[in-house]
Amino acid sequence: MNGTSTMMDFLEEPLPGVGTYEDFNTIDWVREKSRDRDRHREITSRSKESTWALIHSVSDAFSGWLLMLLIGLLAGSLAGLIDISAHWMTDLKEGVCLAGFWFNHEHCCWKSNTTFTDRDKCPEWKSWSQLILGHGEGAFAYILNYFMYVIWALLFSLLAVLLVKGFAPYACGSGIPEIKTILSGFIIRGYLGKWTLIIKTITLVLAVSSGLSLGKEGPLVHVACCCGNILCHLFTKYRKNEAKRREVLSAAAAAGVSVAFGAPIGGVLFSLEEVSYYFPLKTLWRSFFAALVAAFTLRSINPFGNSRLVLFYVEFHMPWHLLELVPFILLGIFGGLWGAFFIRSNIAWCRRRKTTKLGKYPVLEVFVVTAITAILAFPNEYTRMSTSELISELFNDCGILDSSKLCEYVNDFNSTKGDDLPDRAAGPGVYTAMWQLALALIMKVFITIFTFGMKVPSGLFIPSMAVGAIAGRLLGVAMEQVAYYHHDWAIFSGWCSQGADCITPGLYAMVGAAACLGGVTRMTVSLVVIMFELTGGLEYIVPLMAAAMTSKWVADAIGREGIYDAHIRLNGYPFLEAKEEFSHKTLAMDVMRPRRNDPPLTVITQDSMTVEDVETIINETTYSGYPVVVSRESQRLVGFVLRRDLIISVENARKKQDGIVSTSIIYFTDHSPPLPPSSPSMLKLRSILDLSPFTVTDQTPMEIVVDIFRKLGLRQCLVTHNGKLLGIITKKDVLKHIAQLANQDPDSILFN
Repeated sequence: MNGTSTMMDFLEEPLPGVGTYEDFNTIDWVREKSRDRDRHREITSRSKESTWALIHSVSDAFSGWLLMLLIGLLAGSLAGLIDISAHWMTDLKEGVCLAGFWFNHEHCCWKSNTTFTDRDKCPEWKSWSQLILGHGEGAFAYILNYFMYVIWALLFSLLAVLLVKGFAPYACGSGIPEIKTILSGFIIRGYLGKWTLIIKTITLVLAVSSGLSLGKEGPLVHVACCCGNILCHLFTKYRKNEAKRREVLSAAAAAGVSVAFGAPIGGVLFSLEEVSYYFPLKTLWRSFFAALVAAFTLRSINPFGNSRLVLFYVEFHMPWHLLELVPFILLGIFGGLWGAFFIRSNIAWCRRRKTTKLGKYPVLEVFVVTAITAILAFPNEYTRMSTSELISELFNDCGILDSSKLCEYVNDFNSTKGDDLPDRAAGPGVYTAMWQLALALIMKVFITIFTFGMKVPSGLFIPSMAVGAIAGRLLGVAMEQVAYYHHDWAIFSGWCSQGADCITPGLYAMVGAAACLGGVTRMTVSLVVIMFELTGGLEYIVPLMAAAMTSKWVADAIGREGIYDAHIRLNGYPFLEAKEEFSHKTLAMDVMRPRRNDPPLTVITQDSMTVEDVETIINETTYSGYPVVVSRESQRLVGFVLRRDLIISVENARKKQDGIVSTSIIYFTDHSPPLPPSSPSMLKLRSILDLSPFTVTDQTPMEIVVDIFRKLGLRQCLVTHNGKLLGIITKKDVLKHIAQLANQDPDSILFN
């Protein structure tokens, strides 16, 4: 019996598991894309053969749009649910509605026939002291309300952290750093799974309601990406291809921002500017559609009962003057300084949490931070209310009917013309509000540093906007009073006469919010679009652009990274930042392994190794793949084979193929090598061999290698010299090299 007849061409049918990836590995974009092209070609060629194949081809083309529709519907519904629940539970800390405990304060007072000025004091809504003591006045009632507020806050946050710890550890944080890493091709199994989605949705409501200094906007992006990932399993095209799935996740991120801010176009731009690694034009249109459907779904749920998608929608009517650009730019500088300060402090604190015993007690940490936040927040009405309501109050332009303290000006009703109120002297209420806001600013600035990064879902958009909005409102009121008392100064003459409405403090709050958010996240284009979609203020694009740009410049001058990139680096995710330049003059031979004194490169020969030899190599090394060469002497490169594919194929052959023993020869060529008649069956593994691995020569400058890794999303690249294999460069080698050149610890790159 000769060797050729016993040799079986194994793997004609692809095995389950071949071509998939281990957890915490990087996908091979090139391989995934070529697979998808092959699949597409096959469907197109078949569609000419029969009507059924044509229908299949049409449904395959349509499946992407259908998936976007489903993601939009699911993300919009979950966002509506989160908004309504969080609103109700936030109010629960202060009291309960007798008409129905499921009503929040605002809905409870809708049916009541109280006057407009007493609209917050309707008989149906009872504070805890009124409910327990029967009256709401006096010191004891205040202490009881204070106590109930702190107890509810602690209850909500403890429930949140225990659920996260017990069921879905991945549900903590904002999720955007991890989503950026996943979109760049890294695999974190379970990060976008169903448990994470369920727990994140529940705990997000609890965390926001507990009054901690965090927002729901970042986590909503994570929630939408979980929806995208889970719905991908309904379609084979996306279930089996990691690169296609990442296109869907980019679109899901856009839908997440769309429902978080009611800003569909801002969401698409956010996905493009901030989170996506690979964003083809097709993904742009699909993101647009998903964001549209999500915003439409949220609008039909109408969570705030005012036909708006967000709590802090405002409309200003007064134009701004050119001279006001100076305070706007000052706000930009403040935003940049605060952003840089926040990133440095927060990263230092998170590093401390990672490296000391603090990280072992997440529940205790959440308990302490919540207790401090609640105890400090209650006495000040601007920190007691939810952060979204605070921002809404700060953005608000004072009208005649406003009963808020911020609008307690000294009225001179003879000079009012229609709706627009002139600049007026500040009354006692405004001065009280000013120092309360100053205290709120100090508290928010410091407490957010310790809150972001705890083991509860926590977004950063809302706290950053609150800091900026407080600073902006303080500056706006100051400007307004200066203009009122000194309208004869040269800077005000010509545009701010007495009795005119020239300064809108709410606009300053809006510009400050944009500046601080830009300083922390380093967004520019998407930030401005989100802000004007939020506020409907088209004529304020220039002030917003000026503030966003200034804050980015100032923050970049102090530290190059935004908060998400800083967290990616802190956690050691293998993320190659596409925005940064590589400016060093190193060559591929300086980075490749093996180095000069290392043992030689582990290779597999194309037709002379036995099953036992290959199994020994697999057991003795931990590499994720092996180059295949013609022979050990020539070292001429044939291709590259992945460890996972090799293990699965050899195990399967031992079980299912007759005559495969430890001494069987494995070969990767088209034709079997000549062997003596008595030898055992041979194993052909050509189908798992990548015949076109990426190669560079040893003299290639590293800047070109880094560019190749970024733009093609490679996992590894082989290095040759005169056609002979010299070594290998993996993505982690590139990241370690960049870290070394930046004087950082190169071992921090390994995922921990």
